[in-house]
Amino acid sequence: MKKAKDLHLPFAWEDRQPVLHERLWYLPGKIDWSTFSFPGFQAPSFFANSKPVHIEYCSGNGSWIIDRAKRHPEINFLAVEQRFDRARKIWAKMHNAGLQNLIVALAEGHAMTKTFIPDSSVTQIYINFPDPWPKRRHAKYRIINPTFIAEMHRILADNGTVTIVTDDADYSTSIIKEMLAHAGFLSAFDAPYFAEASSEYGTSYFDELFRSKGKIIKLHQFRKQSIDKKS
Repeated sequence: MKKAKDLHLPFAWEDRQPVLHERLWYLPGKIDWSTFSFPGFQAPSFFANSKPVHIEYCSGNGSWIIDRAKRHPEINFLAVEQRFDRARKIWAKMHNAGLQNLIVALAEGHAMTKTFIPDSSVTQIYINFPDPWPKRRHAKYRIINPTFIAEMHRILADNGTVTIVTDDADYSTSIIKEMLAHAGFLSAFDAPYFAEASSEYGTSYFDELFRSKGKIIKLHQFRKQSIDKKS
């Protein structure tokens, strides 16, 4: 059985570089990523097949996406987590479960997406309990912002979906406003544009924590639509 502490990157900190190592895609911040050439999801070094690709951003300790990957071997999953302590927990769980349809990206999600993820290459995107950054002066750090929304639209295939789950009522309102401000997304739900997340969606550490506190878990889903380009 692997433990999180068993993950050792194949170089010293001062020599860090982008690498795919034991199904962990390591993209360290503040260094040049041009040394890594992304070969595509179908390449032998990645998933080695043409199954649909689903991405979860803000994967935390990986409970949700590990369960999802176990239930859906017909789908390839990419778990994106910026914190090393969390990413290596996902990595250990992935190896212990013998999952070949999951890769962990230790990276900042927006930068990774913009740099490497091809157009129309992803079928579904999930963002579970993103940090709401509740203070007004910190709102700029929220992952749901116009530039990232545009990137999600770019990488999604036609009719692909973005599913976002939060317990934070103010962030829910912001998510709806930001997503619907983009001409390329329509809500899967009528007003008020969310549904209460059911147990069928899956659970996670934060899901269980917030439910235990009596909070309502709001699920938002937006579908990609084509944008008419004026000649």
